[in-house]
Amino acid sequence: MKTYDVIVIGTGTAGQTAAFGLCDSDLTVAVIEQSGEPGGTCALHGCQPKKYFYEAAEAVARCSHLKGRGITKAPRASWQDVLIAKNKFTKDIPETTADKLKNSGIDYYGGKARFTGPSTLMAGEEEIRGRFIVIATGAEPVQLPVKGAQQMITSNDFLALQDLPRRIAFVGGGFISFEFAHFAARLGSRPGDIHILEAQKQVLNPFDSGMVQQLVAASKAEGIVIHTEAETREVEKKADGFRVSLESGENFEVDLVVNAAGRQPSIKHMNLEAGNIEYSKAGITVDNGMKTSSPGVFAVGDCTDSVKLARVADMEAKTAVDAILNQVNGSKFSPMDYRVVPAVLFTYPQLGMVGKTEDDLKQEQIPYRKSADTELNWPTYRRIGLRHGAYTILVGEDDRILGAHFLCDSTTGLVNTFAQAMRAGATVRDIYENHILAPYPSRESDILYMLSSLMK
Repeated sequence: MKTYDVIVIGTGTAGQTAAFGLCDSDLTVAVIEQSGEPGGTCALHGCQPKKYFYEAAEAVARCSHLKGRGITKAPRASWQDVLIAKNKFTKDIPETTADKLKNSGIDYYGGKARFTGPSTLMAGEEEIRGRFIVIATGAEPVQLPVKGAQQMITSNDFLALQDLPRRIAFVGGGFISFEFAHFAARLGSRPGDIHILEAQKQVLNPFDSGMVQQLVAASKAEGIVIHTEAETREVEKKADGFRVSLESGENFEVDLVVNAAGRQPSIKHMNLEAGNIEYSKAGITVDNGMKTSSPGVFAVGDCTDSVKLARVADMEAKTAVDAILNQVNGSKFSPMDYRVVPAVLFTYPQLGMVGKTEDDLKQEQIPYRKSADTELNWPTYRRIGLRHGAYTILVGEDDRILGAHFLCDSTTGLVNTFAQAMRAGATVRDIYENHILAPYPSRESDILYMLSSLMK
């Protein structure tokens, strides 16, 4: 049986970060890839590919909003052209990922990974041993308990469609549904025939409720119909499409139904019990060093019971690498900190957040002050025709940021600015004074307006 210092299961962003980090520290490393496509969801079916559709959809949306402000005709979009560009980016990723790992001196195994003991794994048909094991198997689409669920396509399938149907139903009211519905609304689907079906009372629960209300309004203005308390009962294939029936008795005739209810940890069939690894439906249980219940076994990324974002996965992988090296040679180790994790929804306008929501603070009985506006009318928004700009900034008794929430066309930059300020422990005055010389007029210079009422 071949033995390694470390075995990494998975070649997505977390798996690669762990594998290369450990290999660079002169440890012997093996990687097991369970699918036929090395590279992971982010590179092949998620973060990167979806941005091709987002960039095109954003351009169409901007031009549409600028009609009467210098743009006389909105551009026509081609789903097929976007698909070709996306496929050009993704087509070589599996081969180059595997080659890069192998060329770095990492042994590469294809096949299903299954624990046979706390430190041993079957890699396809071969059993191998690792002093340390890092599980980075990611997540897979949730299987919905809906009659006719086999008629739905997954988010992976959606980004591979050769043509964009006119009528679409997205089952689920989270990230995937909203982003893809916004793509569809700008790239060729018919307004009024794009449906988001959410079984609960609210959509996008992790986000600030006021921001969500504004995004819902912006989505409806683009012809996206959002249904809440709409539990899907059945999906039936018809001669000219599909019928989606709800528990309420309502039904829709569409050309395509997308299972957009999210992803679940991809840990089935790994025989985690043999490795003495605790897990739940939410994922593998880990501590702040990414250690599992089994000594020597770590888990990172979307397969864990933690925040499921690509950059979080990278940071978790770095944390696991540092924790392993700490055990090997006593090097410095810093535990994972989830207090300042930004998240952005790539709709148009973009919805983003970092830190606590107002509901969180009320529930936790944390004193706060806030500056907020849900119908921004600043010149930076008027001149681009953005009618649904909003923000909420929450500040603690120590004058430091507890949470920041934005709905605009440049949310990524605003969220990152406040995330950096939170990590640095900056006060409201620090942030305000640092933005007096911000490029003007810009969304970033608007931070002065956002903070003015909070200045002591």
